[in-house]
Parts: sequence; C-alpha cells; structure tokens
Amino acid sequence: MPKLEFHFDFGSPNAYLSHLVVPEIEKRTGVPFEYVPVLLGGVFKLTGNRSPAVALAGIKNKPAYESLEMRRFLERHRITKFASNPHFPVDTLRIMRGAIFAKRSGFFERYVDEVYRHMWCEPKKLDDPETLARALDESGLDATAILTGIQDPQVKAELRQNTEEAVARGVFGSPSFFVGDELFFGKDRLRDVEEEVTRALAEGDTGGGRPTAPRTD
Repeated sequence: MPKLEFHFDFGSPNAYLSHLVVPEIEKRTGVPFEYVPVLLGGVFKLTGNRSPAVALAGIKNKPAYESLEMRRFLERHRITKFASNPHFPVDTLRIMRGAIFAKRSGFFERYVDEVYRHMWCEPKKLDDPETLARALDESGLDATAILTGIQDPQVKAELRQNTEEAVARGVFGSPSFFVGDELFFGKDRLRDVEEEVTRALAEGDTGGGRPTAPRTD
C-alpha cells in the first residue's frame, strides 16, 4: 500500500476544503491519509513564498478567477460548511503546535475536525488565546491541557522539524500531498493524487513513486 501524506496548516482555506474531500478518496481507494502538521508561515519563510492573498493583490482578473474555481470546487464536492474567516490571516502557531500535542496525546482526529470547524465553518479569531480556549472548551477538548502542552519544547521541536523536512522534500505551501515521494500541491490536485494512488495500488508500488525506465547502458 502506498504511503499517502497530507501536509496541512489550519490557516489555509484550501487545506480545509481538502480535509473535507479526503474521506471520499480514502473510501474509494482504501488508503488512509497521514496528516502531517506543518507551520505555513515557516514554509513561506524557508521558501520565499507568499500567501495567495498577498501574491494576487493588485493583479487584474486573477483573483476573480480564483473565486470562480473555489465555487466550482464547492459545487463539485457539495460542500456547504464553509465560510470565509473575517480575521484572516490568522497566526496559526498555537493551533499547529496544538495539533502536534493532540497527536501525541491520542485525540488528533477530533482536534483537527474541531479546529477546522472553528476556523472555516464557524469562523473565530483563533490566534487570540482567550478565544481559542473558549473554542476548545466548547468542543469538549481540554483547553488548559492543550495550551500548557504546546509549551513543551519537544512539541515545538516536532512542528519545526515537520516544517523543515517538508520543505526539504519540495513543499512550498499548503495543502501539499505526497503519494510515496510524488508531490502534489493544492486542492485541485486531489484527483491527481487519487489517480496516483490507484496506479500505485495496481502496480504494487508501495513507494508511490513512478517507475523509472530500465538502463540501457
């Protein structure tokens, strides 16, 4: 079975929309996605990249087209639980460290679902500590334990390591996906991700990389 990874940051609306589509792909292929928390701000810093909000500013027509593609994606996947966050961009350092802590503590899937809900379904300013604590408590998560846990040097180091390793493998933004060593970027590449998984399964390619041609020399 090929290894399938989803490198994500809660601050990306496209990563959230991908998160909603991931279960469909898992069901069709039988291959689970491994969620890898990365800090998008760190990725941008290491690669010299910028957020679309900044990169598209002042460009005629392109932002309107991006909005059109967003609507198409929502319609294609029948997504109704999405709202623009009025506080965007949100500093995601705390909540991404929280993802590391949640993974270490055994409640990762619930944490991811709930933080995404508070970010892009019922939008809140999650870089405000009091707002974040209320949101976590509302979700039945232990806000005190999480906000204490994210101060653990090992938690901080793991998020930093995830981010640096992702960049070393070619990541420059979120959402990014790996099928084995094959990198795919953006929610609109999810169909390509699924095709690559299907190909790898059919060919018994557990690494998920495309086979190379045999040498003739």
